[in-house]
Amino acid sequence: MVGKRVTPRVAIVGTVGLPAAYSGFETLAEHLVRYNEREGSPLALTVYCSARHFAERPPVYHGAAMRYVNLDANNASSLIYDAVSMAAALREGVDTILLLGVSGAWAVPFVRLLTRARVVTNIDGIEWKREKWRGAAKLILHASEWIAARFSHAVIADNGAIVEHVRQSYGRDSVLIAYGGDHALAPAPAPYPGLPEHYALALCRIEPENNVSMILEAFATDPALPLVFIGNWDRSAFGRELKQRYAASPHIRIVDPVYDLATLHTIRAGSSLYVHGHSAGGTNPSLVEMMHFGRPILAFDCVFNRQSTEDAALFFNDAGSLQHLVAATVAIGGAEQGQRMAAIARARYTWSQIGAAYVRLLTDRG
Repeated sequence: MVGKRVTPRVAIVGTVGLPAAYSGFETLAEHLVRYNEREGSPLALTVYCSARHFAERPPVYHGAAMRYVNLDANNASSLIYDAVSMAAALREGVDTILLLGVSGAWAVPFVRLLTRARVVTNIDGIEWKREKWRGAAKLILHASEWIAARFSHAVIADNGAIVEHVRQSYGRDSVLIAYGGDHALAPAPAPYPGLPEHYALALCRIEPENNVSMILEAFATDPALPLVFIGNWDRSAFGRELKQRYAASPHIRIVDPVYDLATLHTIRAGSSLYVHGHSAGGTNPSLVEMMHFGRPILAFDCVFNRQSTEDAALFFNDAGSLQHLVAATVAIGGAEQGQRMAAIARARYTWSQIGAAYVRLLTDRG
């Protein structure tokens, strides 16, 4: 007699919830849910969401059960939010918890001790090394990463450099799964008037580790192209100061955050090249999204960006070298380098590939 097929029950924990707003982990959860529904994958998914972020709380979203926790999902509250979400998932009898980020990792040893559930943790970038974290926050994040690497049944790294970090720091192997970026091409472009005819584009959270000051300095004086720079400028004193300093520059257009994908499609597709200043973390979602547009990528020279672009981007390490690269790229057009970026993106960063990799890992009980 053939045994009854068992559907693996998987809880996704560690995001604000769905529908996704803009964070990389929420976008990942969104596309895992959609992939699971579209492909008829053998997973029963439940997504844990912060009730405080959603006025409407549907019980099901693209075939996944939705559960709402009345806690804030961000900042220090995330330590409790993630743990409460995991406890709720265990009460429902899930087989596997997919923990996105390490905030709730302190609870993973208790999950191992008290249950038979499997924990798969995506440790994100090397979060504790980010410049914005100091003191107790840095120590907690470092400890959380250690716990996640030590006690999770499987660890996901989104970048080859993170794989190496986990191996060297914790003596264990991790599974390399990056992010998809092809969703950025999906919506029809929406009108966005007032863009220059030709321009460089930068898009990021306005934080020192993203080399925002360096990029602005490179474009402030007689650049080969004007710069359109999108970010959350008003979120911090650092961003507000830069916005005030460069808002009047004739070569720089400071743009507040844009989350609508159709509008972003217009802005990305109209650019001549993309400047990526991230220096920390792993594979950055905004980078792999932009690679699909086939524009030349000028990236800050760090191991994460070299891994993500297979060393095929153009790399800078200060304002002067960035200004030189912009001028050189404008002079030669950069079409060949842009095509190389798009080819890498199609080969490595599509949601069909990423979804399949997650399903394989989440159905593996070995």
